[in-house]
Amino acid sequence: MSHYDALIVGAGFAGAVTARQLAQAGRRVLVLERRGHIAGNAYDRPDQAGVLIHQYGPHIFHTGDPKVYDYLSRFTSWRDYAHKVVANLPDGRGGRMEFPVPFNLDSLEIAFGPDEGARLGRALLAAYGPERKVTILELRQHPDPDISALAGYVYEHVFVHYTQKQWGAAPEGVDPGTTARVPVFLSRDCRYFQDAYQGMPLEGYTKLFERLLDHPGIELRLNTDARKLLDLSGDSIQFAGQPFSGDVVYTGAVDELFSCRFGRLPYRTLDFQFETHPVDVWQSHGTVNYTVDEPYTRITEFKHLTGQALPGVTTIVKEYARAYTGQPGETPYYAVPSPENNDLYHRYAGLAARFPKLHLLGRLAEYKYYNMDAIVARALALADELLK
Repeated sequence: MSHYDALIVGAGFAGAVTARQLAQAGRRVLVLERRGHIAGNAYDRPDQAGVLIHQYGPHIFHTGDPKVYDYLSRFTSWRDYAHKVVANLPDGRGGRMEFPVPFNLDSLEIAFGPDEGARLGRALLAAYGPERKVTILELRQHPDPDISALAGYVYEHVFVHYTQKQWGAAPEGVDPGTTARVPVFLSRDCRYFQDAYQGMPLEGYTKLFERLLDHPGIELRLNTDARKLLDLSGDSIQFAGQPFSGDVVYTGAVDELFSCRFGRLPYRTLDFQFETHPVDVWQSHGTVNYTVDEPYTRITEFKHLTGQALPGVTTIVKEYARAYTGQPGETPYYAVPSPENNDLYHRYAGLAARFPKLHLLGRLAEYKYYNMDAIVARALALADELLK
């Protein structure tokens, strides 16, 4: 270990960007990845039918940060893609309907008909103004009976059942920071994101990561569980039985780093059911949310996202959310923030703080929800800090 200046645990965005920045500055970096591949949850690969799939669910790049966009553009060209999502649910007449998500002015007119939808849209615009994103829980509290009734419809048909499937709890039991991410958009902009920079890596995420990690100052070891090699029981960091005085950037679940000493932090995990079908196109949009019925939360069809030209075959994935138990093969995806869980996290963060050169970075290590661009920005900032 005396050959390395830094140890990075995890080869997702947090770890790979930090490693690249340190290596470019002349640091010798060892990256350890527990899985057999790079790119973390953004990993993509061709399946047996030749369809480029996202192994761990859809990843759509979007950001309003030009620094992040310019940085990643060094490692990939982009496919111009604006993600659009629809909800698929019973229409009350024996059929099904689809309308844009987030629920917007177009959704109103599909759900309630053009005349009534337009009238309700005018009421919303008068109450809040155009181009606003108003949370469903906020709408429910509005004194106008039309708006509160509309909120009840959206709550029942878009929010409550989907939230229960996604989080395993009623909306009132979910952290407000999570529910705030589910808005009604007072606009006819049907894009899921409104960021200035949106797109998909032209050759896929894995190719982007290959270029990120392609530096003579980086050594990568796959299929290596750093938690079995790191010893944090004493006053200094030990790695594989040797003292290590360099920086350690850890991007995994922080409770598992300390063998769940205080109990396991709650996470939500996902089960993925991939299906390949002998058709050009399976569904209307890249992602279709099932907000009322069906046990899965959504279906993604990857060819919409990637633009891959592959006639006569397509692959979809259905997502099922459940509690993470830590069993082999499970992946923790989403922290479950609450005052109690946050207190437990801070106990683990306190253990990590005993080591000045141990740095927690990313969704799992910080027990927070981050989009990809936010993780890239945090990794760039941490690398700058370490290089100072």
